[in-house]
Amino acid sequence: MGKIIFYEDRNFQGRHYECMSDCSDMSSFLSRCHSCRVESGCFVVYDRPNFIGNQYFLRRGEYSDYVSFGMNDSIRSCHLIPQHRGSFRMRIFERENFLGQSHELADDCDNIMDRYRMSDCQSCSVMDGHWLMYEQPHYRGRVVYLSPGEYRSIRELVHSGIRLSSVRRIMDYC
Repeated sequence: MGKIIFYEDRNFQGRHYECMSDCSDMSSFLSRCHSCRVESGCFVVYDRPNFIGNQYFLRRGEYSDYVSFGMNDSIRSCHLIPQHRGSFRMRIFERENFLGQSHELADDCDNIMDRYRMSDCQSCSVMDGHWLMYEQPHYRGRVVYLSPGEYRSIRELVHSGIRLSSVRRIMDYC
């Protein structure tokens, strides 16, 4: 079980809201959210309501200013990442709709282009576990959270021309 506390102002000031599950619209509880404290679990926070927009992965710790983890605007929604203790498997595809070159992964991959000679990863099927895909090699840049399911167009999740270059399992640090 996870717990995150959101604060209206930077440095954990102002009104606060404690959350232990998904929240699709923070404006129901706070007028804005500029800092947070993750007491347990892992969360993905979004800069738009309804789990859309830019995504940011947060683990246990204190985030005194939303800018400190790369966010450009207030936190608007959050998703609690369930703990997973089994195996990890996903199949990545070079093009949308599960077309083009494909590879199955069971471990982290710090550079999709170098390892698989794929110019891009535009769709995937997550069979087991929870994953983070990153815009740049070596787990840097913007992130996309993926839970078990099929993703015909990963780009639709982030509404931008993001090119995904690395992928990591969400494991024991939650």
